[in-house]
Amino acid sequence: MDTDLGVAPIRDVLPHVYSALYVELVVKNPLGPLGQTLQKWLGNAPNGADPVDPGGYTVHSYAVSTGEARGSLTMSAVEAEGIFRRARGRTLDAFSEGGVGKVLEELSNLIFPLPSFFLYNEEKEREWRGAFYFIQGADPQFGLMKAWSVGDCDRGGDEWGQEIRLTEQAVQAINKLNPKPKFFVLCGDLVHAMPGMPWRKEQTEDLQRVLKSIDSEIPLVFVSGNHDIGNIPTAESVKEFCQTWGDDYFSFWVGGVLFLVLNSQFFYDASRCPTLKQAQDQWLDEQLSIAGQRQCQHAIVFQHIPLFLQSMDEEDDYFNLTRLVRQEVADRFTKAGIKAVFSGHYHRNAGGTYQNLDMVVSSAIGCQLGQDTHGLRVVVVTADKITHRYYSIDELNEKGIEDDLMDLMKKN
Repeated sequence: MDTDLGVAPIRDVLPHVYSALYVELVVKNPLGPLGQTLQKWLGNAPNGADPVDPGGYTVHSYAVSTGEARGSLTMSAVEAEGIFRRARGRTLDAFSEGGVGKVLEELSNLIFPLPSFFLYNEEKEREWRGAFYFIQGADPQFGLMKAWSVGDCDRGGDEWGQEIRLTEQAVQAINKLNPKPKFFVLCGDLVHAMPGMPWRKEQTEDLQRVLKSIDSEIPLVFVSGNHDIGNIPTAESVKEFCQTWGDDYFSFWVGGVLFLVLNSQFFYDASRCPTLKQAQDQWLDEQLSIAGQRQCQHAIVFQHIPLFLQSMDEEDDYFNLTRLVRQEVADRFTKAGIKAVFSGHYHRNAGGTYQNLDMVVSSAIGCQLGQDTHGLRVVVVTADKITHRYYSIDELNEKGIEDDLMDLMKKN
């Protein structure tokens, strides 16, 4: 930048500069000791991250035009079309109420506007601040309704207009809600076409286009399903999902509650990617340790495949985990104090309890395989319990959330 007095105002010039160049941003953390960087708030650096300066500075490169972050700060990237934030570095930093300190706010005001995910404060989100709610959906699965109707689930999904309309209606219903939900989680099978199958790219693009209409103040949380990474996932299929939708497993905090998003295909069959399963298992042990030490008000899990549909001792089925696996996983969850597991996959509502664990199976936004309606689940989190109710999309659009659920949030 030269000193020509004829140059345009700095706020107008910088976006053009940053759209073409990667600029180095150096931020000092005044609240921590030397050597402690802003990763304290933003999570652990991913493998291969650049080393941080021992003087307490963090250097990273950031391209404003693409939203692509490079370097040692762990943060989510903005999807290329500006649709949504994706989980990165095993966390989702989409829940901002304040910031990582006045230093960033002042930097944003004095130099140039920073993306909102810079202002995520995980430490603040670890604090219980009262009741809230979120919306759970599952299986929009663009293409399944046509495939199911013609009896060819492998290659029959060449149309998905019905799923587009249903998902648009679901987004419309969520956008109407007041107060706004803390987030909207989609528990897998985002599209029907498996990795490498026809129409996968087109189905994905259409779903992203529809989700672009969600209120920008309602973060999206994506869970991987079997149609997203394959019944027997590979390193390549997991990588594709991560590039498109974000990390396949991660954790995040909202209002004192720890949420864990898991890749349940690793529980189903990880024979073609055993090292990836081992990595999730190790990470999960660390997260469950946090929950087990009661460092959170509640701990909740999202995964695509249910542990079970009705009871822990039911027979093995395509729609549940095998008895051996479900017992092992459920025992790990209950030991850590996990309160609930929310899933999809079944395309019907179901669920049960095991000890103090609530297994919640939600029917689909898209194709129904039973007598339920296309719908969404409203989940209210209070200080002492988790209450949930399934609504048809039409019901939620027309009437909103019922008074008794709203009253729960007012009392806590």
